Amino acid sequence: MSEPEPATQADSDTDEADESTETTPVANGAQSVIRALENAGVETVFGVQGGAIMPVYDALYDSSIHHITMAHEQGAAHAADAYGVVKGTPGVCFATSGPGATNLVTGIADANMDSDAMLALTGQVPSGMVGSDAFQETDTTGVTMPITKHNYFAGDADTVGDTVGEAFALAGTGRPGPTLVDLPKDITMGDTSREPGPAKTPDTHVHHVEADTEDVEAAARAIERAEKPLLLFGGGVIKADATDVARGFAIDNGIPVVETMPAIATMPDDHELCLEWAGMHGTGYANMAVTHTDLLIAVGCRFDDRLTGGVDSFAPEAEVVHVDIDPAEISKNVYADYPLVGDAGTVLDQLTEEMDRAPDAREWREQCTTWKTEYPMDYAAPDDEPLKPQFVVEALDEATSDHAIVTTGVGQHQMWAAQYWRFKHPRTWVSSHGLGTMGYGLPAAIGARLAADDDQEVVCIDGDGSFLMTLQELSVAVRENLDITVAVLNNEYIGMVRQWQDAFFEGRRMAAGYDWCPEFDKLAEAFGARGWAVEDYDEVADAIEEALAYDGPSVIDFHIDPAANVYPMVPSGGANGKFALSEEQL
Repeated sequence: MSEPEPATQADSDTDEADESTETTPVANGAQSVIRALENAGVETVFGVQGGAIMPVYDALYDSSIHHITMAHEQGAAHAADAYGVVKGTPGVCFATSGPGATNLVTGIADANMDSDAMLALTGQVPSGMVGSDAFQETDTTGVTMPITKHNYFAGDADTVGDTVGEAFALAGTGRPGPTLVDLPKDITMGDTSREPGPAKTPDTHVHHVEADTEDVEAAARAIERAEKPLLLFGGGVIKADATDVARGFAIDNGIPVVETMPAIATMPDDHELCLEWAGMHGTGYANMAVTHTDLLIAVGCRFDDRLTGGVDSFAPEAEVVHVDIDPAEISKNVYADYPLVGDAGTVLDQLTEEMDRAPDAREWREQCTTWKTEYPMDYAAPDDEPLKPQFVVEALDEATSDHAIVTTGVGQHQMWAAQYWRFKHPRTWVSSHGLGTMGYGLPAAIGARLAADDDQEVVCIDGDGSFLMTLQELSVAVRENLDITVAVLNNEYIGMVRQWQDAFFEGRRMAAGYDWCPEFDKLAEAFGARGWAVEDYDEVADAIEEALAYDGPSVIDFHIDPAANVYPMVPSGGANGKFALSEEQL
């Protein structure tokens, strides 16, 4: 064995650094809060400073947790949300009392609608001043009670750390969702030497992992005898880390798959069994399969209206197997003939063990393939017309790796991104689904970038309307030197509003267009990012190549056809099988 090398000055410096970063004892409530986050393995938090949350920030000064100061609290919530989506653990955001806390509300509601795991910590005025209309006082727990999985008002410096740990654990356990702890300033400044324990859910929290055996047996028999079985994967499959199990179940049994938008990439888009996503702007072949299946096996989805259209006309010929970890979702919107309450991966494993054979679905698979041919996702791109947004999305996809992460705002650009990007891996699609929050894309890209692997590209496909809502977060991307590429599909409209006005309001375009729109490439340069403006097809590839090659935030302002619309389209409340491929068919 060789002799150890003598210590160098660098080694000595490292030793000193290690000693200097030794854990200091908890002395107050704020330090207990931070210790609880450290115990939970939190590495990054997003927030905005302020008076009531200041003690917590002071405790953060001595922590190894990386804090990202956002430009607006809404951005902090969206960044934390997206961080959690990509990382698979709850994201964390901070805000002060009053307007700081209320600015988080949109982001909390967004995470709640999409069942995204997130912990929000908000400052509050001292306990004795609560209810006195003190400066920057708001009833934060009251405001957020309807949009959180659970929220807490901290009442004791000795227990505040355990409360924070519990809230973190609860956010990511069972059906994920946002939790919140409101932190009065006297509690965070209050003396305590009590070390918080590990993050754990309350003893009263129970969630089902395995489904009832008899229910599994009944569902297995239904699958075996089905002639036209169809798997419907929802976002719960990805949240349960059950993608591999779900793919295996589909492939082993030869069952075609449709997805909800949050479940994009549960099956690779190019897999022969994948019909992509169904619903209002889903593929024609996915919606045809939903309409004609005789057994719909839904896993981890809540049957929202953008998926179902009119519930009475949704999967009209099908019995329904519904797998969900939340019993409240069973038969809430669509009646479940075979309810299976439990973890997505576990229940699929139970079904696999119980089934004696795969269903005989060869003719059904052939029919689904035929629908792919009959209703292809294509578009016209004449040289004498303005740049088509679908072309831009496909060019971005071609220029990036299969593991690239795509974030979006909400609107037409979101639909084009979901339709024309070929997704292959889970946790690479990050968007606002249930709440439909314009402005989600850029702060989400910041959160995704900090959660992603170093070699993953992060592309934000945004619309001009969505980008204008949170573009101040570009300052954060520049300050932190984050390598993200923002592609603005700029049609100088709130495009989806304009499309609906043309289709359903006799073309009365009220408050849908921008009489003036900033030059986003120049605005990016003013922030310290790189910017490009693109109007012609022959400029697209070079601009994308240069933006992706730039090591830092970049913005490409794509001036697209203002008349471009999103199709297929199922009118609100309509039947999925009666989708329109043009305005004339609406």
